[in-house]
Amino acid sequence: MRLEGKIAVVTGAASGIGAACAAMLATQGARVVVADRNVDGATAQAERIERNGGQAIAAPVDIGDEASIAALFALTCETWGGVDVLHNNAAATSISSTVDAAVEAVDISVWDDTMRINLRGTMLASRYAIPLMRARGGGSIINTSSGAAQAGALGYSAYGVCKAGIEALTRYVATQHGKEGIRCNAIAPGLIVTPATVGHYAGPAGEMMLSHHLTQRLGQPEDVAHAVVYLASDEAAFVTGQIINVDGGLLSHQPYYADEIRARASASAAIDERRTK
Repeated sequence: MRLEGKIAVVTGAASGIGAACAAMLATQGARVVVADRNVDGATAQAERIERNGGQAIAAPVDIGDEASIAALFALTCETWGGVDVLHNNAAATSISSTVDAAVEAVDISVWDDTMRINLRGTMLASRYAIPLMRARGGGSIINTSSGAAQAGALGYSAYGVCKAGIEALTRYVATQHGKEGIRCNAIAPGLIVTPATVGHYAGPAGEMMLSHHLTQRLGQPEDVAHAVVYLASDEAAFVTGQIINVDGGLLSHQPYYADEIRARASASAAIDERRTK
């Protein structure tokens, strides 16, 4: 029970990575607020946590709306008396996966909405959590970034830029509140296969992506959850202002890594063929 007695708020916790993080925080003793725009999904996840022996409540939140964020923290304080851990996980993924585009093509309203929801929302949630953490002698804020913040792509411009902003925000919050016992770090997931996307990565697309990883499999939501639990715990008391990549080594190697692997395999096969003749 590494988080016994701690109160944790997880946004975007109705499904996927957020749900896995909320569940794992609860298994380690935290009382968890499962916050999401999808109230039915949040309620279902909170009920699952309770059935498994944890403590959780569901709460509605729209991180694009400051009043909604304020209500979330008011409910948390009313229910459990404060906040020790904030996992800023919620993001407008439906925007980034459908209408986000290259800089030349992206609609300005899409750009503005992405910044308002993802970046501004993360800032506002942190802003409301900080005084509550200060009152309890400190706390841990864990932001969700992305590998898209650290390497360019052909599309998803607004998403990548907003995540880069979240990484900068992480360092600023860590710097401004470290002496108050408040730590702030970010996790940058790579390709994480969720129940909603598992079908897409079951075939050639998954094999192509896996060829660029240093691991033997693609990421799972629980891989991120383990990192969140660590950063939330006192074991990470000396870790702040950091961006931790949970990406199977995707961004740690030369860009021609997969090509080199294939070339070596072809060369080895050719040598074996000559030896058998």
